[in-house]
Amino acid sequence: MSQAGPSEPRAAGPAARRNRKIALICAGFFFGMIGMAYASVPLYRAFCQLTGFDGTVRKAEQAPDKVLDRKLTIRFDANVRNLPWSFAPEQKAQTIRIGETGLAYFKVTNHGEAPITGRAVYSVVPEAAGAYFQKLECFCFSDQTIGPGETVEFPVVYFVDPEYATDFETRGKGEVTLSYTYFPSVQPKGGQKTAAATPGSHPSALGGTTGAGL
Repeated sequence: MSQAGPSEPRAAGPAARRNRKIALICAGFFFGMIGMAYASVPLYRAFCQLTGFDGTVRKAEQAPDKVLDRKLTIRFDANVRNLPWSFAPEQKAQTIRIGETGLAYFKVTNHGEAPITGRAVYSVVPEAAGAYFQKLECFCFSDQTIGPGETVEFPVVYFVDPEYATDFETRGKGEVTLSYTYFPSVQPKGGQKTAAATPGSHPSALGGTTGAGL
């Protein structure tokens, strides 16, 4: 009886098949984790906007129909990361009643030599206020492209939900700080919102002009 020569392939044994199966499972798990990592960023952002988790400001469709007598001081903060821009609020603070709609403006200037696209990331302090500080209009909901040497003023329409006054984590807090940080964004795509320059002075929803603050 002849025996198989050393050059002839042998049938894979149970151990080899098991090792291949484990390798395929590990590879699938690896690539699945990569996909989940990429997906987790927009999912985390959507979760934060929906719940106000981690101090993230929520987006609202309409203002509440209830306004309380209690007032809050809203302070504004602006920062820039890796952009040749200057970015600042036109008012340091405003005082509003809980449930009342507020209007604030932020000014951005592009000191670069070419159009640049940026996106603002936002949060509030204290973090527990993120569930109740909501915005009806904000430049942070989309990328903004600003031309070289151009100055743009962006409005923010916001309110603090009346439930802020009943939550044990926020009811004793008399101040809320709304903070923005501009970062470079991806290249412009069709449908991206482009910034447009606006007049230098605007009336405030709370009376007076935004430059004076409240």
